[in-house]
Amino acid sequence: MTSFVLGNLPFPGQGGDQVVSKAVSSAIAALFKRTGKLEANVRAEPVAKLLQGSVDGFDFIGHSMLMYNGLRIKAMELFVQAVSIDFGAIFKGQVQIKQPTQASLRVVLTEEDLTTSFNTPFVVEKLQQMQFEGKSLYFSDTEMVLNDDKTIELTSQIRVGSTSASPNFISLTARVEVFNRTKLAFVDVTCGGTDQDIALGKAIVEHVNALLDLDSFALDGTQLRIDKVRMRNKELVFYGVAHINQFPTKK
Repeated sequence: MTSFVLGNLPFPGQGGDQVVSKAVSSAIAALFKRTGKLEANVRAEPVAKLLQGSVDGFDFIGHSMLMYNGLRIKAMELFVQAVSIDFGAIFKGQVQIKQPTQASLRVVLTEEDLTTSFNTPFVVEKLQQMQFEGKSLYFSDTEMVLNDDKTIELTSQIRVGSTSASPNFISLTARVEVFNRTKLAFVDVTCGGTDQDIALGKAIVEHVNALLDLDSFALDGTQLRIDKVRMRNKELVFYGVAHINQFPTKK
């Protein structure tokens, strides 16, 4: 009976695990504006468990992912624990989980990803919420460089106030650390330039650190917890856990 049902799924030549794998891949791809290669592999042994919605887990690997807010990700890997799903929802193009689960997580960002992300309206608008000496700030040409000594260099052209004659060139170097698994922060910051440039740079770091709450970047229905951050080969790599209360959907 099981082989008859799975063998007559509305996807010729595919088993239940392949159907669910494709549905998961499509559902995750829909969360992003653009993606490169995506692959999800659902594990269920025996496959008949899928009829009751039982999944041993699934692995997801994605490359070259662009979020709708403009943030870029070079690679993302999720390794999801056992979970119960609504198998009937799969045929509606939906992925619905019946109880919370969690996944180990690995995310890779390049220099280009970071630079592009810091120049998106999504980030620029958040940066411009701060004021310096009672005046609004206007950011442009922000660039991020990952150095061989494990530090990050940030440079930006910043006008203080709308009537500023010329922008301040801000250059600062810092390390990235994670605190309480929930926040990222620039630490051991050094700034160059005039006294005003240094004061402005330090004020910007304080503002950016206040924004780097992981929950503000998580997809709906998920929580991110980062255990470790590594920098190597001009890439920033995050290792952690995603707590999934419901399968996220596009806002």
